[in-house]
Amino acid sequence: MLKIKRLYTFMLQTFLPLFIMTFGICLFIVLMQFIWRYIDDMVGKGLDMLILGEMFLYAALMLVPMALPLAILLASLMTFGNLGERLELLAMKSAGVSLINIMKPLIIFIGLVGIGAFFYQNNAMPVVQVKFYSLLYSMRQKSPELDIPEGVFFSGITNYNVYVKDKSDKNGLLKDIMIYDYSEGFNKARVFVADSGRLKMSSDKLFLILTLYSGESFENLNLKAQSGSMQNTQAVPYRREAFQSKELFIEYDANFTRTDESFFQSNYIGKNLENLQTSIDSMSMRLDSMKEVNANNVYMASYKKVFPGAPLRGTKEGKTALQADTLALNFDSLYLAEPAGSRVSLLTRTKSSLEYLKSDNFFKAAVIGDESLKVRRHLTEWHNKFTVSIACLVFFFIGAPLGAIIRKGGLGMPVVLSVILFIFYYVINNIGFKMARDGVWPAWQGMWLSSAVLAPLGIFLTYKAVNDSVILNADTYLNALKNLIGRRSTRKVERKEVIIYSPDYQSLVLRLTDLTADCRDYLNKQKRWTNYFTYWKEGGKDPAAEQLTLAMEDIVEELSNTDRNLVLNKLMDYPIIGGYKQLGAHLNKKVSMFIGLFFPLGLVVYFIATYQRKLLRQDINTVMKVSRELIEMINGL
Repeated sequence: MLKIKRLYTFMLQTFLPLFIMTFGICLFIVLMQFIWRYIDDMVGKGLDMLILGEMFLYAALMLVPMALPLAILLASLMTFGNLGERLELLAMKSAGVSLINIMKPLIIFIGLVGIGAFFYQNNAMPVVQVKFYSLLYSMRQKSPELDIPEGVFFSGITNYNVYVKDKSDKNGLLKDIMIYDYSEGFNKARVFVADSGRLKMSSDKLFLILTLYSGESFENLNLKAQSGSMQNTQAVPYRREAFQSKELFIEYDANFTRTDESFFQSNYIGKNLENLQTSIDSMSMRLDSMKEVNANNVYMASYKKVFPGAPLRGTKEGKTALQADTLALNFDSLYLAEPAGSRVSLLTRTKSSLEYLKSDNFFKAAVIGDESLKVRRHLTEWHNKFTVSIACLVFFFIGAPLGAIIRKGGLGMPVVLSVILFIFYYVINNIGFKMARDGVWPAWQGMWLSSAVLAPLGIFLTYKAVNDSVILNADTYLNALKNLIGRRSTRKVERKEVIIYSPDYQSLVLRLTDLTADCRDYLNKQKRWTNYFTYWKEGGKDPAAEQLTLAMEDIVEELSNTDRNLVLNKLMDYPIIGGYKQLGAHLNKKVSMFIGLFFPLGLVVYFIATYQRKLLRQDINTVMKVSRELIEMINGL
């Protein structure tokens, strides 16, 4: 019991520093992504460093759910990769501790992290998101810091166009100034031309004070032009004024004003699980009632109308009911019965009614669409409270087995695999979110799509890691590909330094003779192809070829004790036979027949097996040829 506790302590001490480090790195990376996304809203507005610091703090807190799964994936990959690379994982398994028991303390820790992530999403994230988006909206509404360029007309000041030919960096003097003032309308424009001037902000940051020197002003006095009563051909009176010094006060609010947070608190981003459920229920009821009312209106506006008829007697509790009669009207005969003048009037009124009805239905559809979007956004946010916690567990069960399989630590291979997996998760998650948001899929399907896709991968990798699979060994796939296309691996037989038992050449000659005869019988009896159903009934196995392979390997094993170099070299001509188990799995007859019933898939496997059978016959021909040469070589010793 004490050893298990020490093992748990060791695993936590190994994992926690890496988790803290990777979480900081991942949070920094996603924060840099945020900065690049919103850089235009922050630069050039003269914001205080405290405001920017507050913005980055809220952004970091809001990006924790994105950085947390990636950090868990990377930390688990590095932890078990380091243990495998330093052979510590092998030592634990050799001591009788299974991989699941090694992972047990980290599974409990990640479970606690997932629970904490849920409470963070439910309680902290609404507050953080409200403060973040209200602050971001306030920053977007703030006027940019004023910087008038040289040589071009500047329109950054509302209702003004300012031209400055040159600016002095030493004393801030503006030279050759031209200003167009449209604050009172285009027809009452004022123009100011000055030799020089200075620009400063008022103490309350609500006005720009522009002091002009040695200039003139021109003002349009056409008071009736706005009403259109004065003809364009008449002369327009104006006023001209020369001045040595003149001050202009221009409204320009440069203060930073915080937006009220109440608007965002009433939105879906500012609600916890309970408030979201309450809003979903109320909005769903309102949406259903709106749809019902619109459906009734559409039906009543159609040409199929129900007219009340005579009351029906003898209903329950003495109540009366109206008999509903549907009138079948022939509109063509009614239309043709009207005079020609009335027909035109009828068509005009019908067209106007249809256009009104169309616009009214479009408006109602837009209202219902907006209401449905609100419901869907609340539903996606409701599911999002849980998906991050599940993603933490899923990524751990991907990262830990993957690290145990690849056995590579450090920041090389783990980082590459983590980035690839996280990009895949991010893309799948975004696809599901957009499908749920747009109403293509139900909200639960879209929001849980990424977990549903990656969870089987985590289960598969965990199963392979527990069974010490070589699923990520490149040589395994390379040899399988070579075996599929007929390029067998070369056999290597080296001379032994110490030979304990010398081979019995006389008995080996008899065994080689029997092997040659068995190979000849196999090639004569076995067909080049087998029946489709026979192949699946046998599960893709060839027991006769397997026996020949075992006999050949026994001969190679015994003859490898020889001290004759010629014999050793000839042994390397024996092929490494494969293909007598085309499926590569231990399947019983029922499972094999069930797979064979899926005709398209089973047919593809059958064709591949037929090709491998051809390669197998070539290998057995080679075995027969090498065996005869070995018999001659042994007889000549």
